[in-house]
Amino acid sequence: MSRRIRKSVRVKGTYKLSDFIIQRTLGTGSFGRVHLVRSRHNLRFYAIKVLNKERIVKMKQIEHTNNEQQMLSSVQHPFIINLWGVFQDAGSLYMVMDFVPGGELFTLLRRSNRFPDPVAKFYAAEVALALNHLHSEDIVYRDLKPENILLNADGHIKIADFGFAKSCETVTWTLCGTPDYLAPEIILQQRYNKSVDWYALGVLIFEMLSGLPPYHQSEVNHMLLYERITRGPTFIKFPTAFQDNATDLIMKLMEGDASRRYGNMRHGAGDVFAHPWFREVDWDRLSARDIMAPYMPRINGEGDASAFDNYPEDNIDQSYGLPGPDPHGHHFPDFEYTIPQL
Repeated sequence: MSRRIRKSVRVKGTYKLSDFIIQRTLGTGSFGRVHLVRSRHNLRFYAIKVLNKERIVKMKQIEHTNNEQQMLSSVQHPFIINLWGVFQDAGSLYMVMDFVPGGELFTLLRRSNRFPDPVAKFYAAEVALALNHLHSEDIVYRDLKPENILLNADGHIKIADFGFAKSCETVTWTLCGTPDYLAPEIILQQRYNKSVDWYALGVLIFEMLSGLPPYHQSEVNHMLLYERITRGPTFIKFPTAFQDNATDLIMKLMEGDASRRYGNMRHGAGDVFAHPWFREVDWDRLSARDIMAPYMPRINGEGDASAFDNYPEDNIDQSYGLPGPDPHGHHFPDFEYTIPQL
């Protein structure tokens, strides 16, 4: 079967480390960290994801890393983060992305405990538009959760972290994602399609309305969690405060039989958009970001990263850009090689 050829939707910038002043760390992960940086050229702020090549190779994440770069390069949508360019040096890969100053939806949700129905609906509707766009480009996202939804300065969302995204024209079968958000067919190691993202939207709506995912338990026990997920949504205890339409949509999105799941039937995403819970949403105005967001992040000027946690810096940036042997560079052909400025 011919694979879809992906082309970059933006003019790809050529960057090197010396183009940026590193300001602070915005987040850390298994393979590196995300920094707030400022361009020496246009003085704009960006987020740069720095990944350790040796760790990626050791943890067998080469394909995921290349997928992330390819998927992000090929999409342009108001509710998805922009990737402006990528490069590498002897030890690290660099991805230059939008700086999204409002922080994670996760932080806002924890601070609020739970969202009122109209607030959850606003964010769910924007996520639904972003997922529909990805699916129209034959991309399955596979990592929907409040931590990966960022809030822009205007309060609208930007979906970030495409580490699990991949091309999916029909089906795929890799086990990946966040345990609470996994569809039953992923847990059962069956083939699955893009509808796993619609399932995750159901989990997200539940978490926004109640404060916790539907199968959450205080003790981490993945086997018990997976058993609950495979038993299906009829075993979820819905809080009485939930509106009937919200409960109905969650049930239809979290349907265990993927062939009967909303978003995956004859009308595709149309069933989701037409559901009574979304009745008052003006989808065209929302797509144009013409609807006032329910929460405006408090931002004191450009480059304000106070919405993000503080991390010890450990002078980590001193280790970037050092010349040296590079046994791993050939694994990442789309990351331009920029010789460090000595």
